[in-house]
Amino acid sequence: MLQTSKKSITLAEFLKLPETKPASEYIDGKIIQKPMPQGEHSTIQGELIITVNTVLKPQKIARAFPELRCTFGGRSIVPDVAVFTWDRIPRKENGGVANLFLAAPDWTIEILSPDQRVTKVTKNILHCLNYETQMGWLIDPEEQIVIVYIRNQQPVFLDEANALLPVPDFAGELKLTVGYLFGWLLE
Repeated sequence: MLQTSKKSITLAEFLKLPETKPASEYIDGKIIQKPMPQGEHSTIQGELIITVNTVLKPQKIARAFPELRCTFGGRSIVPDVAVFTWDRIPRKENGGVANLFLAAPDWTIEILSPDQRVTKVTKNILHCLNYETQMGWLIDPEEQIVIVYIRNQQPVFLDEANALLPVPDFAGELKLTVGYLFGWLLE
């Protein structure tokens, strides 16, 4: 069940709190706990991260992260998949990946869970697009539809199995259809 705080707190206060499982997000002064991922969600998330990283990571183009806290623009959100281009991944002095990501992902991907509201997830995607995010996907396993959000454009609804999913320019080598994505649920 989703937990939502009634009391308003600051972002700084939120960031001092211990992490929760599932993750909590800070949106408009409130703490909202994400739903626990279930089978369809976990399957799509896992396969998508492997697929994106197989194509983009070896060439140091970008990297997909699962459930990564991204704090920017007065919010602290945890997209199901956050993809950062290689040069925007925060690094420690030794070159390793940093723990804090104080920026919007280049590509944000959300997978709708049965207990999740479309409006809340859409608001997070739109918030990302107002910052550095180039594209957002909202994947609905139940409806077998992907809604693609591109900055300064109308959303695109894709539900035909052979429809090629749009990707950000940096991910042009990634070719994925709606049918292939939802086919992971049949494996």
